[in-house]
Amino acid sequence: MTQTLSKTPAPTRERGRAGGRSARRAARSTRDVTMLPGLKRGIPICEVMDQEQVERIDAASMEILENVGVQFRDPIALEDWKRAGAKVVGEMVYLDRGLVRDLIRTIPADFTYHARNPANNLRLGGPHSVFVPMTGAPFLRDLDDVRRNPLLEDLATFHKLSHMLPALHSSAHHIVEPYDHPISQRHLRITYSSMKYSDKMFMGMTTSPKNAEDVMDMCAILFGEEFIDSHPVTTGNCNGNSPLVWDETMLGAMRAFCRRNQPVLCSPFVLGGANTPASVPATVAQLNAEALSALAYTQVIRRGCPAIYGHYLSTVSMKSGAPMAGTPEISLMNFMIGQMARYYDVPWRTSNTLGGAKSFDAQAGYESATTLSAVMHSGANYIWHSAGWNEAGMHCSIAKFVVDAEQCAMAYRMAQGPQWGDFDEAVRAVPDVGPGGHYLGHPHTQENFQTAFFMPELFDNNSIEQWVAEGSVEITERALGYAKTLLAEYQEPKLDEAKNEELLDYIARREREIPASHELNQEY
Repeated sequence: MTQTLSKTPAPTRERGRAGGRSARRAARSTRDVTMLPGLKRGIPICEVMDQEQVERIDAASMEILENVGVQFRDPIALEDWKRAGAKVVGEMVYLDRGLVRDLIRTIPADFTYHARNPANNLRLGGPHSVFVPMTGAPFLRDLDDVRRNPLLEDLATFHKLSHMLPALHSSAHHIVEPYDHPISQRHLRITYSSMKYSDKMFMGMTTSPKNAEDVMDMCAILFGEEFIDSHPVTTGNCNGNSPLVWDETMLGAMRAFCRRNQPVLCSPFVLGGANTPASVPATVAQLNAEALSALAYTQVIRRGCPAIYGHYLSTVSMKSGAPMAGTPEISLMNFMIGQMARYYDVPWRTSNTLGGAKSFDAQAGYESATTLSAVMHSGANYIWHSAGWNEAGMHCSIAKFVVDAEQCAMAYRMAQGPQWGDFDEAVRAVPDVGPGGHYLGHPHTQENFQTAFFMPELFDNNSIEQWVAEGSVEITERALGYAKTLLAEYQEPKLDEAKNEELLDYIARREREIPASHELNQEY
């Protein structure tokens, strides 16, 4: 039976109603920040293609791989493909569909992420999904709702909030860019912050092959070299350059992760109508070809290593050329990509709560809710950018971060499907109350009112009179107050002292070895 949002059993009637009320009062006085288990979906998936259309997309993608080819701008990858039996002409790789199918069949259909705290381990794939915060924002809107450049302490704030918000399953990595550290060394401090301030799973930087190797070394310190060789503990993201290009930086980072058996998101970067055809099905066909070429390459690197069918989806405004989120075409593409990933039996990633609004306004809410709804019905597994995204990813908003997390908790409840555990007991309450009565005082209601229906903390459902009497507080102000409360209550999940010292020693050594620079570390 799928689990409910409640992390503690409801008091049983045998303990007495007074004991039940006492237990409920105690529960309300202590905030429960226990991470929700990974979502196991209990609702149908929306599939917008029939089998013939799925096979039509597959056939078009295979035609692209065989006859158009994919450019691998990396000499190591080109040699790898030659040894694997692909046709290589210069930097162009032409992939036979039989070779592609043989390679991707060894990608695990599901696997388990192992967190620093084993209670936060998570299964991914099939019906199992996780929510991951946004990453990569060059600006933030802070606790005063001021848009500015982030610092390392701001990144720590987001990692602490990630730890405190039950619906978020990961601390991600560079939720915001810490500008107070050199670009060439930044990945070290970002990774340490992800590990230090939360004991949930996290993401690993893939900004260069050398940086990815550093992340793997830090994971080996935290978990042990032998452990990570057989247990996924982090996730890398490798973006393709659409149309049909994979570059040396991403491929080198991919090798660093796959050689140590760590999963990567193989993510074409789609700007529909700009770097793909101006057609939803044709865009999916191209994206599918790009994703398959990278998924296949992970298995050239190491057979059987976990990998995730990824993408980033946006359409382009024909008025301004700006990327757009929350459009109906993006929802349709998510439904279609989900079907393709299931056709190949591999886990897949999508993006969540996206939008182009410049502040946490109605546009931000509408766009994010549209994206979230489609994602939940598409059957996505790795649900990235689930909290904080605004201004087309240019800033992460603390206010939106905590509200998005609550939206994810609501979506989690919905996607579990109806819970039948107390059905018979609840139906027995009907004759107890009878016509014209009410259920508020009934024992079943008293025992279950906290878990029967989701009760949001950040949405105001009071009367207008009560709202005015309490100061007419809008959602942004409420959310920032809530974030401040969470941060005041935060308790750091301490790293093992010896491992912490080893991580800090590693960072200090690498910062001595890597020259401080405003460019990515490609050499040291």
